[in-house]
Amino acid sequence: MSSVCICLLGGPTALLEVGGLRLLTDPTFDPPGEYPLPGGRVLVKTASAALSPDALGPIDAVLLSHDQHPDNLDRSGRALLARVPLILTTAEAAGRLGGHAHGLHVWETIELARPDGRPLRVIGVQALHGPPGAEAYAGIVTAFFSTLMTCRACM
Repeated sequence: MSSVCICLLGGPTALLEVGGLRLLTDPTFDPPGEYPLPGGRVLVKTASAALSPDALGPIDAVLLSHDQHPDNLDRSGRALLARVPLILTTAEAAGRLGGHAHGLHVWETIELARPDGRPLRVIGVQALHGPPGAEAYAGIVTAFFSTLMTCRACM
């Protein structure tokens, strides 16, 4: 059976080690402070991430719920994306980010190659950004579900 390790780094950012792969969620590493948004709104970050991007080591993929706000993808997180071979996100975010970003539609599945040769299946699932009515400001977001591909004999 494969092991799963989750290291919460702060806010929406977590390092997931699943079946030999290293996945990072919504990379946010900028220092605490106020971050102005369009329309006069301000996001306030109150704590630093537990690790810096340089301390993470290699990342196989980023699971990015959306790219529109610095509380889900900040400047330091954007810089990190250049060092990651695959970014799974919404189709809209993939269009804005370009490069190695892949827009994962609802119920679309992608298989990531694990070191042991068995795939890790990542499935895009529907997500809503709260509170109710925030969609006009938040834009489209996605969530992810993963399964390790194993056979009964291996469990």
